[in-house]
Amino acid sequence: MSLATDPTHPPLARADREELAALAEATISRGSKSFAAAARLFSPEIRRSAMMLYAWCRHCDDVIDGQQLGFTRRPVAELAEPMERLNRIVIDTMRALDGETALDPAFLSVADVVHRHALPRRLLIEHLEGYRMDVGGERYETIEATLGYCYRVAGVVGVMMALIMGARHEVALDRASDLGIAFQLTNIARDIVEDARADRIYIPDAWLAEAGLRAEDLADPAHRRAVAEVAARLVDLAEPYYRSALVGLGALPARSAWAVAMAHGVYRQIGIDLKARGASAYGTRQSTGKAAKLRHVALGATKVAITRPPWPSRRPPELWTRPRGRAADEEKSSGDRRTRF
Repeated sequence: MSLATDPTHPPLARADREELAALAEATISRGSKSFAAAARLFSPEIRRSAMMLYAWCRHCDDVIDGQQLGFTRRPVAELAEPMERLNRIVIDTMRALDGETALDPAFLSVADVVHRHALPRRLLIEHLEGYRMDVGGERYETIEATLGYCYRVAGVVGVMMALIMGARHEVALDRASDLGIAFQLTNIARDIVEDARADRIYIPDAWLAEAGLRAEDLADPAHRRAVAEVAARLVDLAEPYYRSALVGLGALPARSAWAVAMAHGVYRQIGIDLKARGASAYGTRQSTGKAAKLRHVALGATKVAITRPPWPSRRPPELWTRPRGRAADEEKSSGDRRTRF
């Protein structure tokens, strides 16, 4: 495989890209069944780019956590320190973006996606900052700080996915960020106990104090009821972000919007089920079965239909809003009907 050394090099040749996309798809089909199911609804070209971006995210996550596909942990003796692993990921990502090819396929994949879809490098840097927050064991005093973390690990991925699908208007990208934030709030609610055992606490200190909990209580079975109440609060917090993201479907081509709508439904259902089960939800991992996924495929089509043409709805001002750097992409012309958000 070859990439030109000029940072403005063209994307990979078709055969090379298909090889990388196949590797990415094989990885994701084992590591994230929900994403793999939703991705089947994309057009072939968007599907390849989505898979290749996700493969890089999965690779970064696994390398930092010493896992394989989010599960099996490697022996500690084989691993460098987490911060050293993260620094290597950052270096290899930048090397790939500059055209180097003697790298893991995950880095070649993300480089192709960045150049093919003109993704700003700052978005990758923001995502890598989320991993640095994890590696550094950062704690969050307020819910706004937690939301900032959610943006870096998931909201920014939503922005990159929206760009891959052709969205360019900044407010449409805000809606994509909202969906990623909603997903991550659902993840945090689902994984409170598991994360606490790994000494990763995403619940803000202010919320813990209000619930009468300490960080060490989150993994203690004696506090499951209080933990479930905090989780329910997270699920409730995610709801306006899910609603905002639903409006954003109108900025996407119909087929891409269908895939996103399915993922929207599947993840939101996890939170709904988690809240319904209360304390009993902790002990088994909450997920969505095949039948429920198929139901959300059908529901996704309905969501797409009701967002065509886009709703002339202003984004709720109380929602946490992603940072917009000076290098943000220029918005499309105001005549594009898909920019009315």
